[in-house]
Amino acid sequence: MQPVTLQVTIRSVIKSFKHKGLEKFFLTGSKAGINAAHAGKLRLILGRLHASTSSRDMNLPGLYLHELKGDRQGVWSVRVSGNWRVTFEFDQADAIAVNYEDYH
Repeated sequence: MQPVTLQVTIRSVIKSFKHKGLEKFFLTGSKAGINAAHAGKLRLILGRLHASTSSRDMNLPGLYLHELKGDRQGVWSVRVSGNWRVTFEFDQADAIAVNYEDYH
């Protein structure tokens, strides 16, 4: 009898957005609800986030990944430009509550 090999693929996705303009940009490419100057960086961040299975996957040079503190513990942040950040949480391997904000 031959051994059976099973291949399991874990597919992560962005499950939910807090920022409607960012969601529209992700789904359609429309820049109407975001700063158009941030489009390239947002495209990179969202693409990476969509393929990530944990916050560690977002730890790329220049993104300055860090976990927020206090009442926002469990929320992760990466830098877009200046004070602008994409913030998110993980539920298992899926990104949730993805937001585009200036929280400084």
